[in-house]
Amino acid sequence: MDKLPVLHIITRLIVGGAQENTMFTAALLDPARFDVEILSGPQTGSEGSLIAEVRARDIPLTILPQLLRQINPQNDLLALWKLTRRMQTQRYAIVHTHSSKAGVIGRLAARLAGVPVIIHTVHGWSFHGHMSPAKRKMYILLEKFAASFTDAMIVVAKPDIEKGLREGIGRPEQYHVIRSAIPLDEFNPATVDRDAARAELGLPPNAPVLGNVGRFSPQKNPLDWVRVAGEVGRALPSCHFLLVGDGPLRADVEAALAEEGIAERTVLTGLRRDVPRLMAALDVFLLTSLWEGLPRVIPQAMALEIPVVANRADGTAEAIAHGETGFLCEPGEIAELAGHCLTLLRNPNLRRVMGQRGREFANREFDVRRMVAQIAYLYEVLLEK
Repeated sequence: MDKLPVLHIITRLIVGGAQENTMFTAALLDPARFDVEILSGPQTGSEGSLIAEVRARDIPLTILPQLLRQINPQNDLLALWKLTRRMQTQRYAIVHTHSSKAGVIGRLAARLAGVPVIIHTVHGWSFHGHMSPAKRKMYILLEKFAASFTDAMIVVAKPDIEKGLREGIGRPEQYHVIRSAIPLDEFNPATVDRDAARAELGLPPNAPVLGNVGRFSPQKNPLDWVRVAGEVGRALPSCHFLLVGDGPLRADVEAALAEEGIAERTVLTGLRRDVPRLMAALDVFLLTSLWEGLPRVIPQAMALEIPVVANRADGTAEAIAHGETGFLCEPGEIAELAGHCLTLLRNPNLRRVMGQRGREFANREFDVRRMVAQIAYLYEVLLEK
């Protein structure tokens, strides 16, 4: 049987959930059945880059200079033309797009090139309630347009189906839920050394530690995170804090930590790729995102038996069973978020029970091998139509 050429297109290969999802899919699809490539725009940023890691995994990677995140008619038309020509030349059986810009231009190019199967993964919709009404309407119209010639849309959480259909994007039969999963073997509490991680980071071995891993960006809402940490720090003076990541709001985060009086008790690691080892230093994981698809840091923390406190935002409510594997609050409820963090930080037995339940859930729902098998099955079903 001939191998099927597959092209994954994404706007930026920054360090992020959508990008890691794309990389793992390309790396783990059966090489005897699929010949997989990735095409990305050139931009990275303060979040860090996955370009070197993709290449280190021997995944064929093309950088298209005109595929940029910002809207620019000249660049966008040139990117569309180059993508269409490439697809016509390479004769891909499947084009699978990720992220908003690549999702629209990539799918349109695939349609123009006559690609047999066009798939898009919604890693959280491009539109949300924190943008201007005019911009939101434009994004919805673009998503509706692209959905009209898409064979399947993968969503990482069920609420994204409801959200898309509510805006008239696609038809119910186009949607398929496939979790954005993680390599569970790497997030195994039996193979990470909590004491060694704390020693390296300068965290006291027995102090309660609240932390987060993620971009310092408006979506992730790190300033609310600092406000919650400030409340926790005043109520629990022995508590320390760990923030792994970087981003455009780094300076604002540092200023807010000083204002809350917890800068000296907070470790800022910057960009790191040894996330399982660093995350093992935590007792509680706090996520204050304003909108999400289904953030992979939640199953990562759960797999390490770390309970999660998070804003109820899109897919987070599907990933956390409130009161069972963690706690959920409405965005902006600083005192309530802090209260849940304090409950967990003061109660080791509750953390242990919630952590064990979380790991069971992560093992059941978020194994990267299961994710790739589901994607491969969807490819085969669509190719047979």
